[in-house]
Amino acid sequence: MTLHANSGSVWMMIGAIVVLATFGDVMIASALRQIGDLDDVRAKSGIFGAIRAVLSNVRFFFGVVGMSLSFFALLFALSWADVSLVAPASAALTFVTNAVAAKWILKENVDRRRWLAALCVGGGIFLLTR
Repeated sequence: MTLHANSGSVWMMIGAIVVLATFGDVMIASALRQIGDLDDVRAKSGIFGAIRAVLSNVRFFFGVVGMSLSFFALLFALSWADVSLVAPASAALTFVTNAVAAKWILKENVDRRRWLAALCVGGGIFLLTR
């Protein structure tokens, strides 16, 4: 039996995918910044020390949980709607939210080209919904 959710439910699930994926990306990036250069960690502590540094980091753990939940939300969304809607919409919106999160949460320098790309992606999402 195939389930078909209404449009609002599909977009809510796409929103969940985007929020969870962005959360996961931000947490993993933050964790790796906190750990530092993995080559330096490996040089001091060996490969197992580098693995231990990553796997014992709480931010990394939350990032993996966020990415995993995003994956399962994607599976649900794909069971409700066409891949031709879910995949591009979730990927494009994640690109936009990652740019915003990089600027305001991670304090990265996001240049004009990336903002312009995010604006173009947003326009593509608008066209996708029509």
